[in-house]
Amino acid sequence: MEPNTLLDAILDEAGISHAGLAARINQLGRHRGLALRYEHTAVARWLKGQRPRGQVPDLICEILAARLHRPVGLDDIGLGRPGARCSATTPLSGFVERATALWRSDEQQRAHVVDAPALTGTSAVMPVWEWENPPEDSDVSRDGQARVGMDDIEMLRSARTHYEHLYRKAGGVATRSRIVGFLNTEAAPLLRGSYSDATGRQLHRATGGLVAVAGICAYDSDALGLAQRYFHQALRLAKASGDRGLGAYIIALLVNQSLFSREYRQAVAFAEAALRTAGPQLTPALAADLYAMQAKSYARLGDGAGALACIRRAEAAAERIRPGLEPAETGYVQPGLVNVQVAEALLSLGDLRAAREQADAAVDTPAHDRGRVHRLAMLTHIELRQGDADRAAANAAQMTERARGVESQRLRDRLRAVREHLAETGSSATDAAADLIDEVLRIPL
Repeated sequence: MEPNTLLDAILDEAGISHAGLAARINQLGRHRGLALRYEHTAVARWLKGQRPRGQVPDLICEILAARLHRPVGLDDIGLGRPGARCSATTPLSGFVERATALWRSDEQQRAHVVDAPALTGTSAVMPVWEWENPPEDSDVSRDGQARVGMDDIEMLRSARTHYEHLYRKAGGVATRSRIVGFLNTEAAPLLRGSYSDATGRQLHRATGGLVAVAGICAYDSDALGLAQRYFHQALRLAKASGDRGLGAYIIALLVNQSLFSREYRQAVAFAEAALRTAGPQLTPALAADLYAMQAKSYARLGDGAGALACIRRAEAAAERIRPGLEPAETGYVQPGLVNVQVAEALLSLGDLRAAREQADAAVDTPAHDRGRVHRLAMLTHIELRQGDADRAAANAAQMTERARGVESQRLRDRLRAVREHLAETGSSATDAAADLIDEVLRIPL
């Protein structure tokens, strides 16, 4: 079930508590000859996505309309036609209200949003399908109160760069509240503002880039369902912008999350959709990353031929990368990234020698601390598999030092995995490296 962020937002605007809404529904029901006995727990279930029964949705609209002194319809409270969903055919105004309601609920740490489970099956696939297929948005202009100009869009672009750098240095746990607060205070009013079609496309692109980083921070904070919803929002914004390259980048984020969730066939399919649909807007850096993640997926599925074919495509695309010609979003595809991705695929295929060569090449290439932690973790794992305990312990120690101060659940996953492999070795050097990791993990995020 999808959390009902619209109902949550409008209840907050009306200043009505869960218990207060339940009591008002019971009272209004009595006037209509209905014997209703709702409590605050029922409202909590509705906010998690359960639909109220019978006439209750209409009663809620009537209560809120009287409180807010304006008409309130079922769509305004997230209880429109059962089975309907926010899609590429939904007017952008409706999408904006749903998106900003989610941001607000996240900023307020609403449990039904922050702890929402990841979508699976059709619900997970449809946003990608809708991005890939018609209809397109013919006009994204909007008449609002404040006029949106290029200065506003440049501010959003600068903010995306700022929060991406903060994420790399401090981690998603530390960055998430900052970027979500920015979305609520700065981006939401702009989306509700007044702009032409041309300006609106740039506005939706800039906001999509920011929302994608918010999703990355949620993923890094272990809020996987919330991260997925941010990525889906970013994909819808990318479609409104008309920038297929941005959409392919966001799908790459979904591919990465699918890999983490061990949805390997889904990862292959999503990557294929991005590679197929982005066309000339697919940059070499993004193609290299998508092919490398496909290689990891095929390797996990036991398809060696598929993995090796994708490795060749990833390496060929990496050779064509020209950093000055890449958009800001693909800056994460730094030299050495494809090497470490390929090393992981080769390790899954059991080719330790080739995996070691790729991991060595990745570690020998400069990278920011976050990237270096992942590269050293991969090299340490391979070295331990090869019986090179002393080298592995030294690299694990270096990895641990680089991870200090970065508040990231994903990096902690890496540290725990390395520690587990070190403990299995049982030498004095690996025991000392494991103790260093324990020291870092003892500090809560």
